[in-house]
Amino acid sequence: MIPISDELTLLEQVLESYDLKYIAEHLNQVSPGRWTRELLKRWVGAKEELRLSEAEFNHLQTLIPEAPHRKNHDFDFIDLFAGIGGIRKGFEEAGGRCVFTSEWNPYAVRTYKANHYSDPLNHKFNSDIREVTLSAKPDVTEAEAYRFIEANVPDHDVLLAGFPCQPFSIAGVSKKNSLGRKHGFECDTQGTLFFDVARIIAAKRPVAFVLENVKNLKSHDKGNTFRVIMKALDELGYWVADADSSSNEDYKIIDGRHFVPQHRERIVLVGFRKDLNVHEGFSLKDVANLYPKVKPTLGDILEKEVQPNYILTPKLWQYLFNYSIKHKAKGNGFGYGLVKAHEVTRTLSARYYKDGSEILIDRGFDPKLDLEHKKNLENRPRRLTPRECARLMGYDAPGEYGFRIPVSDTQAYKQFGNSVVVPVFAAVAKLMKDRIISAKILAAQQPRDRNRFVA
Repeated sequence: MIPISDELTLLEQVLESYDLKYIAEHLNQVSPGRWTRELLKRWVGAKEELRLSEAEFNHLQTLIPEAPHRKNHDFDFIDLFAGIGGIRKGFEEAGGRCVFTSEWNPYAVRTYKANHYSDPLNHKFNSDIREVTLSAKPDVTEAEAYRFIEANVPDHDVLLAGFPCQPFSIAGVSKKNSLGRKHGFECDTQGTLFFDVARIIAAKRPVAFVLENVKNLKSHDKGNTFRVIMKALDELGYWVADADSSSNEDYKIIDGRHFVPQHRERIVLVGFRKDLNVHEGFSLKDVANLYPKVKPTLGDILEKEVQPNYILTPKLWQYLFNYSIKHKAKGNGFGYGLVKAHEVTRTLSARYYKDGSEILIDRGFDPKLDLEHKKNLENRPRRLTPRECARLMGYDAPGEYGFRIPVSDTQAYKQFGNSVVVPVFAAVAKLMKDRIISAKILAAQQPRDRNRFVA
């Protein structure tokens, strides 16, 4: 007989990602008709003692991510602003081990925990990164903040962060000068979430980092945001790959279309500690050598049949169609993105749940016929399903269903729209791996100055 404590522990773990209705449906696959949401609710509230059969217990365990089959790992990393773990997935494929995760969105956390193993001995989970960096507490000194980070963030070799893009302000510099405080990155980036990333880099001194953001980071706030970030990283003692790439050919900007059938440009900042001198010759230009020889087509990732609710209603289709015509007449580029099975889609966005307009799957629309024609009404386009979004982002291969989606369609669309193309970061990790390992060995040979940035 399985101990009741083990059953309750398992249920608590499962509830971190799945609701009671889903769990009941899952258990009923083993014991049809036995389980209901209300029954599980009474169990969770300790109002009724229930016991799982061995088959039910084992079936429930399948909802928990398995530990990696690989016994050894080559390097440790932390995953900040983790979303649903796309960058983590790429670095795990290269032999990395995640030791710390930070993500504040509760729905993203559910999906993350449903798919990524959290070693109870070697992994910490954090919600608000500011609770670790103490950046929300203005009276905390820099020395106190660094000591707190040192105690609460595990040592790691690589820092990963898909931080939000925010403008910087120089307000307050003169006041801090008068107080005799630093006005480098601690001042220039304060009030933004990049500041929290910089504080952790300063305190923990990883051998490398990968920062991801939208392509427009370079032009955000008339270029000031990017200039401040690059200045801060240099001040922290890091070399950034392809820092001087021209605007016409910037290797830091990688398009996901080289790996999946989606046009998705993102800026990737790869940095190595200057003092370790492992960066010479590294360039993201070489990611091109890792493009797949055969990449999946849109047709490869599509389901053969979908539920009717993914097909646009006649009213919505007519609205999008007329909206596009109106803006084309004004010379604007706004409109829906109708794609066929052999084409590349536009960028999937977090707003996809609203109407799906940027990526609509063509089901036989005939532009030669009137929109009201019976054929065009019957063959109205459809949205991608969340499962197809998982494949379009590289979480699943064509035809696979391995990535768990424990949230509503609305939340799933937001999560995939905010995420990264996984194979892009698998390629970046593969490109970095040998240098990370070399840098890790070199760093271990020298004591880390834990007070380097503490006044």
